[in-house]
Amino acid sequence: MAYRIAPSLLSADFARLGEEVRAVQDAGADLIHFDVMDNHYVPNLTVGPVVCAAIRPHAKVPIDVHLMVRPVDALVVEFARAGAGIITFHPEASDHVDRTVALIQEHGCKAGLVFNPATPLQWLDHMLDRLDIVLLMSVNPGFGGQKFIASALPKIAEVRRRIDALPSGREVWLEVDGGVKVENIAEIARAGADTFVSGSAIFGSADYRATIGAMRRNLAA
Repeated sequence: MAYRIAPSLLSADFARLGEEVRAVQDAGADLIHFDVMDNHYVPNLTVGPVVCAAIRPHAKVPIDVHLMVRPVDALVVEFARAGAGIITFHPEASDHVDRTVALIQEHGCKAGLVFNPATPLQWLDHMLDRLDIVLLMSVNPGFGGQKFIASALPKIAEVRRRIDALPSGREVWLEVDGGVKVENIAEIARAGADTFVSGSAIFGSADYRATIGAMRRNLAA
């Protein structure tokens, strides 16, 4: 299985985002995770399409935009134009989930649904074969630096089972976001994840390359 590591800019130094993007890429990042919070769907306010467009020239890897906003559709278009490669959103924040997924894909981006720790997986009953990615939150969204919620592990395993059972053989990434560290990344991978968002564990370390390298060694063990 191919593994992808996506440093979350939520934990980066916002005074020098372009430099931070280049630094984690040089350290081996596969994606740049970009958290968008609206102080409405989640209790925090972060960044918008203008910032995404500003870091795009620095990004040699796809920008993975996670929309923690309500409503969703207008921002989908703005982030696609700002250079997003992947756009994920929370199904309960959209009035028409199928339409939002189609809108993301029509604008040339990979599309995914995000599930909070207590959100049931029922949308996957009807949408999994349309998705490019499923993102499972292993913390409650809104803030960085939280502790991994262990009950996410069986949920990861269930989504992996569903993805592997797709009759089409469609490639769907299984991403996990929240409390991912060097020490637990292998356990999360064993549950079935292939894409790992990590914020404070990477940006809070003294050596980004060493931290990402340690994550990869643990994934390969």
